[in-house]
Formats: sequence, structure tokens, C-alpha cells
Amino acid sequence: MSSVKRALISVSDKTGVVEFARQLADMGVEIISTGGTAKALKDASISVIAIDDVTGFPEMMNGRVKTLHPKIHGGLLALRDNAEHVKAMTDNDIKPIDLVCVNLYPFEQTVAKPDCSFDDAIENIDIGGPSMVRSAAKNYKFVAIVTSPDQYNKVIDEIKANNGAVTESTKKELGRKAFSLTASYDSAISNWLAGQADDRYPEKKTISMVRSTSLRYGENPHQNAAFYRLARNSGEPCVANATQLPGGKQISFNNLMDTNAAFELVKEFDKPAAVIVKHMNPCGCAIDDDIVEAYRKAYISDVTSAFGGLLAFNRPVTAELADAICECYGRWGKPLGAAGFFAEVIIAPAFDPEAVEIIRTRKRWGQEDVRLLATGPISREAIDANEYDVRCIAGGILLQDRDLIGWEADQIKCMTKRQPTAQELSDMQLAWVVAKHVKSNTIVLAKDNAAVGVGAGQMNRVDSGMLAIRQAGDKAAGAAMASDAFFPFPDNVTQAAKAGIKAIVQPGGSKNDQMSIDECDKYDIAMVFTGKRHFKH
Repeated sequence: MSSVKRALISVSDKTGVVEFARQLADMGVEIISTGGTAKALKDASISVIAIDDVTGFPEMMNGRVKTLHPKIHGGLLALRDNAEHVKAMTDNDIKPIDLVCVNLYPFEQTVAKPDCSFDDAIENIDIGGPSMVRSAAKNYKFVAIVTSPDQYNKVIDEIKANNGAVTESTKKELGRKAFSLTASYDSAISNWLAGQADDRYPEKKTISMVRSTSLRYGENPHQNAAFYRLARNSGEPCVANATQLPGGKQISFNNLMDTNAAFELVKEFDKPAAVIVKHMNPCGCAIDDDIVEAYRKAYISDVTSAFGGLLAFNRPVTAELADAICECYGRWGKPLGAAGFFAEVIIAPAFDPEAVEIIRTRKRWGQEDVRLLATGPISREAIDANEYDVRCIAGGILLQDRDLIGWEADQIKCMTKRQPTAQELSDMQLAWVVAKHVKSNTIVLAKDNAAVGVGAGQMNRVDSGMLAIRQAGDKAAGAAMASDAFFPFPDNVTQAAKAGIKAIVQPGGSKNDQMSIDECDKYDIAMVFTGKRHFKH
């Protein structure tokens, strides 16, 4: 291992760089630097060689050209065990550079500013930085490439422990991370430029992600898995941006999938809302002026499925709500007793400290291991409409816009002789929004602002309706029905009429729409069309 004798430091993010450079200098490392970094180091009384003293050329063109020079890249790319390379260095007065510390112009932070101009964005595309990073990373056997302040301590510790050298295994790992950095950086630039050209689906598309955590396993124990966040973070309140409160088990692959399904549904509502999800489908959903009552209505609609599910709220969890969660009522409103109620995750904008204490310590609840996720306040304006909905198939990925359409009151058309009542319209709205988040084919029943029956993922819509009606039981009478897609035949209406359902919402668009409308009129059922469907495969 060769020791680090010469380092080049040029960073945009100057966090910790002065101390890093000071420790290198104290170990006798010669430091080359550029522009603002050189000034920061000189101001800290650290000896620095200016880049133009190395190249013989001044920094020029407003800093666009300073490190793009053979005396820099020759010093980075030369193979020290190759006689021809060594001779070329000698003949051209090129000195080797053993360590490079570079981080890049803040392109993503720049374009995220609302007042960022096109010219400002272009000027924040780093050229020299990525070039040095790639040169050093390619020649990792001889050059250590440091691209983040969180790598400083490890590199310093290695140099101290190895007679002034960084081990080859560490240099290889730093090189790998460096190429990941430049790939992500180029992806951000490419995607932004495509957006400027209004080309949302260009011929080549890269989605950059950062690993958040490794998971114990995937959907099943024999599958390895990890959780990645999008490198471009819009700040949307969501599962990916949530903070897990101290305590509780590590969140799992299936937890993340189910919690996302629950929270994306609860975000749809302005009124206090509670959602319970099991295996990616909502088994309980209700709204109320009181979040505690919303939860009780959501829970009692399907107690059996709720056990072991995920709870989502669009209001903070208070002590009163925590008490309600811990009441552990069974299917018929009777206490479950020692068996208690079990939930994998609770997600909400925030948790009162007293609520956390209740959830963690209540004996009958027994949920010291429950994962509690806090997202911060929910804002419809913060939802990222530019984010993709990504689906994977063998050998490829499907990208589409997120389905962010909910209840569009101005688009609703009543197609039947009878108009829906105000309560029926409210129940139709809830059923329609829930249906959007249920696997197709979907039928959802709602009554008194709570989902009372969910039929999910059946191969035909009639079977979905049958499941929803069976789950609702007596509550089907007077309920509203929502279908995520149109009725190809009136059989769902006939089935609904037999159960006493009084209102139906569906997209419309079938060539047999009139048959369904006539069937509704026959049974005095109000039916409205939304004009849009919500398939969820």
C-alpha cells in the first residue's frame, strides 16, 4: 500500500472539510485546492497549493475551467506500476495525486428553488467535479476518492492505522460509491432537462434511489430485500418520509407496503379519517368530526380482518384515540379480553407523548413492539404530482402517473330518475375513494360515512359485489355502492337491489349503461357516473 502524500480538495458542501484537511496536513499530506475551498482552508491557516500553480493556467470562464487539465487528470489516472505511465508523468512534470475529496455542485437543490432560472440550473451542472471523481474512482488501486463528509473519519482513521495509507479494499468501496454518486447526479440532470422539454417519458429514463435500510427479508423469508428512497425528495408526507418513533420492531417489507396503502387512502380525506388495511386492501375506513369515532366506525366494520392490520390516521394520535385503539372490542362490541387486539403499524401525522405511553404499556393491548410512524402534517399541496407510480414485471418496469384523482364533485352526473340524498351522496363519495385503493375488480359499500363492505380482487365484478354484501350483512340495507369500473351488465344492480342498497356510484362508459340505469330506476336506486375509473392491479 502506498501512502497518501498529495491530496486534491474541492467541495461545494464544506461541512467538516477544514478539520479533514487539517488532519491530512498534520500528517504531512500536501494539499491542492480550488476557489472557495482553497479560501476556506487558507482562512483556517492550512497550507494550500492553488490549482493554477499546479496546472500553470488560471481558473477561467467563471470557474468553468480549472481542473480539466492533464496535470490533474494525469496525476489521477496514471497507473503507478506501469512503466510507460510513470515515464509519461516524469516527461510531462505530472505529480501523482493520492487522494481526491470532491462533492458536486448542488444541482438538485438549485432546481428545487421556485425562482431557479434555466441559466442558473445550467451553471450548477458540475463538469470538473464528476470528471475528477470518475478518474479517481477508475484508478481506485492508487487513488482514494472521498465524496461525502460522512467518509472523512473513516479515511483519516485508516491513514493513521496504516502508516499513511488507505487500504485497497476501502479505496475500492469508495470508488464504487463514487460511481453511484455520479450516476445519480447525471440522472437528476437528465430528468430535469426532460421535464424542461415537457418529455415526461423520454427514450431513456433513470430513477435514482438511495438505500434507506436493509430489511430482514422481502415478502417471504426466502427473499432478500432493502428499502430505497427516491434521491429526489419532494418532502411529501408519506411512508418513505415518515420517522419511526423509538421502540417497536424493525419495519418489514410487507409492513411498508401495507402502511403505504393505508396512509395514501387516509390522505384523501379532509375530515378526520381512520383507515385499517390488511394485505394491501382497506378492511376499515370511516370519517367523522371526531377522529376517535372515525376509528371506532372503521374498526367495527370488520373486526376479524382488522386484527394484525395497519392503522392510519390523518390527525395526530391523542391519549383519547390511543385509549380507543386499546379498547380491544370484538366483532359484536364485546371486549376481546386477554387476547387483546394486535396491529403491526400505526401511522399518523404525530403522536402525543401520553398516547405513545398508552400504546406501549397498556397490558391488554400489549404492543410494546408496534411500529409508530409520524409523518408530519398532511397537506394536499405537498403531494408530488411528478412522482411516478412504478410497477415491475420480469425484464422491465412500467411507469405511469400517480392516480391522484379523488371525488370530483363538479364531474358527477346523476343518471337515474331519483336523485341521491345528501347522506347517500356522502356515502357514495367515501365508497368511491375507498374503491380507488382496493384491488380490482372492486365493489365497496358505505353507510353513515363508514365502509361496511369491501369486495376486492375478484375475477368478476358480481363476485366482488357478493363478498362486499356478505361482509356488510344487515348494514347493506340503505348503503351506497361504489364500483371501480363500469358495469358491463345490470347484474350488479340487481344484486344490490336485493340487499337493499339505495345508491350506486360508478364510472359509466359501458355500451350497456342504459340497462343498468333502467334497473336502478326499477328499484328506485339513485346512480351517479363519475366519468373516470380506478383500476388497481
